[in-house]
Amino acid sequence: MSTLLVTGAAGKLGRHVVNLLLEQGGNTVIATSRDPSKLSDLAARGAGTRRADFDDPASLEAAFAGVDRVLIISTDALGIPGKRLTQHTNAVDAAKAAGVKEVVYTSMPNPETAAVLFAPDHLGTENAIKASGMGYTILRNAWYQENLLHSLPAAFASGNWYTASGDGATPYIAHDDCARAAAAALSKPSGNKTLNITGPELLTPDDIAAIAHDMLGKPLNVVKVTDEQLAEGLKHAGLPDFLIPTFVSFDTATRKGDFNLKSNDYETLTGRKPTPIKAFFEANKAAF
Repeated sequence: MSTLLVTGAAGKLGRHVVNLLLEQGGNTVIATSRDPSKLSDLAARGAGTRRADFDDPASLEAAFAGVDRVLIISTDALGIPGKRLTQHTNAVDAAKAAGVKEVVYTSMPNPETAAVLFAPDHLGTENAIKASGMGYTILRNAWYQENLLHSLPAAFASGNWYTASGDGATPYIAHDDCARAAAAALSKPSGNKTLNITGPELLTPDDIAAIAHDMLGKPLNVVKVTDEQLAEGLKHAGLPDFLIPTFVSFDTATRKGDFNLKSNDYETLTGRKPTPIKAFFEANKAAF
């Protein structure tokens, strides 16, 4: 039996991972959050709960005490340049100081070269983990299928999907699959691996529009725009100014081919097939 800890357990991914670990059984599971009161449902199911604030290194070291393996879920601190990497480094340093044997980290595809503005945060965290001397599994998660819920409902409403992704392809992965990958990686010794957690298909915007039309019976015209035009559209839609460059960089990276990769790592890690995009549209018909 090992003691496993999940950071950010009040969030969607962290909560899902904790529930999977509790269902699996056989290990002591600890859920952490800045506000442990948000973890009462997990405590009721048998998880231990602790406070862990990525901006408070002392809280992290206390939370990680007596833990064998830690899942560090990347934070969403994108508003202040450098803050996210500092938070992650705090967690890595605290894990090492607490005697944690292994770390699992949720990263992104190709952080070495990707045009996504926060890619350096992930690369810096990966490097810090490797330099720490702890064992590790780095999960380079592709973009969630669920991210399409942010853009496609409005696109279907207008009939036009404006994208600067060009003909770039993405191996969209289900959120559920990412949770299963994290739970599987945390449940067993890592052997120092960097895994690409991708869906089963490389899909361009045109591919997605065609599949969505087949599944939903609604036409969707893909309108390919420049980065500048996309930024203007996002501004008109009310997206906060500080987020617009980040969102545009997602399309830039896709167009450049930064996400044009497909891997069997998910199936090897979990023993399951990743969820196809058609299943996503079937499950979310009401949203469209």
